[in-house]
Amino acid sequence: MQLVLTPELILEAYRHGLFPMAYSGDSEYVHWICPELRGQLPIAELHIPRRLNQTLRAAPFDIRIDIGFEAVMRACAEKRQKRPETWINEEIIESFCALHERGHAHSVECWDGSKLVGGVYGLKIGAAFFGESMFSRARDASKIALVHLTARLWRGGFRIFDTQFINDHLKQFGVYEIPHERYMQHLNDALGHNADFALNDLSTANILEEYLNMKRETGV
Repeated sequence: MQLVLTPELILEAYRHGLFPMAYSGDSEYVHWICPELRGQLPIAELHIPRRLNQTLRAAPFDIRIDIGFEAVMRACAEKRQKRPETWINEEIIESFCALHERGHAHSVECWDGSKLVGGVYGLKIGAAFFGESMFSRARDASKIALVHLTARLWRGGFRIFDTQFINDHLKQFGVYEIPHERYMQHLNDALGHNADFALNDLSTANILEEYLNMKRETGV
């Protein structure tokens, strides 16, 4: 029996270490995944390559938060030459858009004028953030969005940046894996706290500047 994805079901699943994936973008079926090893990105200690650090300070894109959430998801779900298939189907898109409307799911976006050229989206519960997917239509756009997201998580007091799996793209940022049991310990701790994603009193530029200055001063 195929369960209907609802915001409540998704939130409860993430609290127990599960997340949904479809076999393909065209599939009607969603499967619940619980990997034995869980990918994590360090928040304060994120590794930023030197060239990317210079690009970040040049600010080539306008960074916006939660302006084009659905557009980011659909861009992440697009089939590409290097990735002919996707795990994001229509049901997942509709469910996460509903979560976004309720304030649980967020996107960090790179805009070049009126064009959305990159972004990343994910889910917030307590002081845990679950990164779902990212895309890029311009050089470094997804990387820039990821660093801005991490800076926001740092400033907002998040304790976990979950990536579910690791891949070559994330390895340059210092992604690592932990066993499921240890992940659940960290997750349960993070769920017992609250973090601020909105940071309404701060601009994206100020958040990034604080983050980069912190990293330079502490050497992390």
